[in-house]
This record gives sequence, structure tokens and C-alpha cells, in this order.
Amino acid sequence: MLNRRNFLTAAVALAGSAAIGGTGEAFAQATTPSAARIEQQLQAAPRKRLAPQERVTVQELRRRPEIRRIAPSIDIQSINFEFASAEIPRSQYGKVDNIATAMERILRRNRGEVFLIEGHTDAVGSFSSNQVLSERRADSLKRVLVREFGIPRRALETVGYGEEFLLVPTQREEWRNRRVTLRRVTDVVRPF
Repeated sequence: MLNRRNFLTAAVALAGSAAIGGTGEAFAQATTPSAARIEQQLQAAPRKRLAPQERVTVQELRRRPEIRRIAPSIDIQSINFEFASAEIPRSQYGKVDNIATAMERILRRNRGEVFLIEGHTDAVGSFSSNQVLSERRADSLKRVLVREFGIPRRALETVGYGEEFLLVPTQREEWRNRRVTLRRVTDVVRPF
């Protein structure tokens, strides 16, 4: 039976042979992590075990990079946002499908899992405009995961870090910095 997800995956596979512009985007297309790889990265043990009293709220987590780094994560550079854009085009839904599949598998084992979607930008533009854009990128991925792939809203939190955590330290336009990072934060946040 062809459901919405299977239809989207098939459509993306057919469109996958279409050329994409720029060597960076071609590299991102070639390095899309599989659902199994995403699941493996997110399911890893935290870098440090936190006692219940050391756990933080999601709001505190957003402001405390030292706690944030404890949570298992994976950078998704293959969802390459256009310059100054937060839109995830339908042509990218095959990549989002890998994320959704990994999250579904983890949620099947534990319905209480919580994932943090971090939006990032490059350093071109003002600090404040990059902050807003990064928040929109994280929200955009959350919206697609919930609406198109059925991931429960309660399992997803978002934050934007703007140009704060550049993968490639440069003040120039750099596609690798326009990304999302996924973290499984269940073991570092206080239960709701």
C-alpha cells in the first residue's frame, strides 16, 4: 500500500537523479546519513551520566553548551539550506525520511525520548538575523517531521544557535555551517 511517506520517498528517489548545483551540495547529497547511522549516533550513551538533580530544563539546556555537548548527537549537513532560507524543499524529504525513521525506531523502544533540533547558520549577515534564521530552520525541520512523517510533537524541542557553533570557522558564506544538529536529550533534561 502506498502511504504518504512511501509516496514521498519514491518521488524523491525519482527526482534524485536531477542535478543539484554546487560541489558542496553534491557532497551533501552523497553524504546523507542513513536511518541506521542516525539511529546509532542518537542511541549512543551520553558522554557523561547526570544524576537526577543535575538534569536541566529544556530552556536551561539551550543556554548551557557544556550540558548540551553531553547528549548524543549527529550533524545533518545533507539538509543544505539555501542562503538566507529556512525552507526544506520537498526534494529534501528523502533525507528527512531517514531522520524520521531513526526517531521512530528509538521512540518505539521508549516513548519518552526527547530530541533537540538545533538550527545553525553561517556567519554572513548580522548576529540577530542569523539567530532568527537558525530558529526558523529548526522549526522548519520540526514542522516537516510532525506534519509529513508523523513524529509526535511532544518528542521534539527546537533551538537556534545562529552562527555561534560554526563547523567551518569563516566569516564567508559556507554551506557546511547551514545545517541542523539532532540531539537525543532524554538523559540530560528533567522529565516533564
